[in-house]
Amino acid sequence: MSQALTPTLRVAAETVVRKTRELPVPGRVLCAPGDAVAADTVVAHAELPGDLSILRIPEALGIEPVEALKGLTVSEGDAVAAGDLLCEHMGLFRLFRSRFHAPVSGTVEFIAPRTGHVGVRLAPHAIELGAYVPGTVTGVEPGKSVTIESRGAFIQGIFGVGGERFGPIRMLDGGPRTILGPARIPDDVSGQVLVGGTRPTLEALERAAGNGAAGLVVGSIDDYALTGYLGYDLGMAVTGHEDVSMTVIVTEGFGWLPVAERTHTLLQSLDGRAASINGATQVRAGAVRPEIIVARAGEPAASRGALSTATPRDPAAGLRLGAFVRIIREPHFGVAAEVIALPTEPQPIETGTRTRVLGARLPDGTLVTVPRANVELL
Repeated sequence: MSQALTPTLRVAAETVVRKTRELPVPGRVLCAPGDAVAADTVVAHAELPGDLSILRIPEALGIEPVEALKGLTVSEGDAVAAGDLLCEHMGLFRLFRSRFHAPVSGTVEFIAPRTGHVGVRLAPHAIELGAYVPGTVTGVEPGKSVTIESRGAFIQGIFGVGGERFGPIRMLDGGPRTILGPARIPDDVSGQVLVGGTRPTLEALERAAGNGAAGLVVGSIDDYALTGYLGYDLGMAVTGHEDVSMTVIVTEGFGWLPVAERTHTLLQSLDGRAASINGATQVRAGAVRPEIIVARAGEPAASRGALSTATPRDPAAGLRLGAFVRIIREPHFGVAAEVIALPTEPQPIETGTRTRVLGARLPDGTLVTVPRANVELL
């Protein structure tokens, strides 16, 4: 019961990470078990069928379907390019001539004899699936997926936007409590994963993205800056597919919250190391958290007992005396505190109900009693 109702973001300096990279449609796997891959290695390839464009030639030329069929210059299976002549119709006494040119490029998939419509299938869309994390291929499902294992650091955030990217970590000037303004964003950040303080301004986000940064990791963010960066209000419970050039990962939440000391210390130790990041977040069932993975280059992971995600530090210890937690409800929202008491029996709280609580010491020495459901392990 000591771990009940005590969620935690995973922060580990050393763990084994397993990632399964799966194609959305059947395709071709380009590697084999035992292969070493880099983050940008293409491990699988597939093609999505192109869109089907219906060309309504009779309506466009103002003629009957049978007349359109007589004037067709193509057959099923023919390749056509935009601008090619598809149909030519001679009018009364052959005095009037009307033509229909292909508006798109593709392959003639069908010709409808009753309507005279022509279906042109556009070129397929190539899908190249990258490894995302460097490591060793440990499993392959032909035509479908590749499993990669690596050993290294794993850090989860609480919210993010933007998809998979990778680059070297760069710690910005200032500590975890520093408001991140545009003056703290250097010019030479192209392709880097920046780690700043907290609550970046919109100008800082735009400068970092404009200078080519691959990612930005901060403690918290406010709604104004996030909306301005995306260009719209984010109302969905799933992120990761935003059309942005820089992935943003928030480690603590919204408002003004510094990066947790343990997370910031670990990121400092990884300064200059290559990282794989993903801002995808899902707050519904089957929660997905944004992540930062720094794998050890060239070192194989343990082949058995690997985890699908990383484990938190000393998970077996759970909630215990001396553990550090973050309070996730007011009036101490976002504050990190040390657990100093763990009463076994439910206690009354301000709402009048009885629930399991813990005693905690805040950074300023204040002692508080907090429901266990209102904290997460650090």
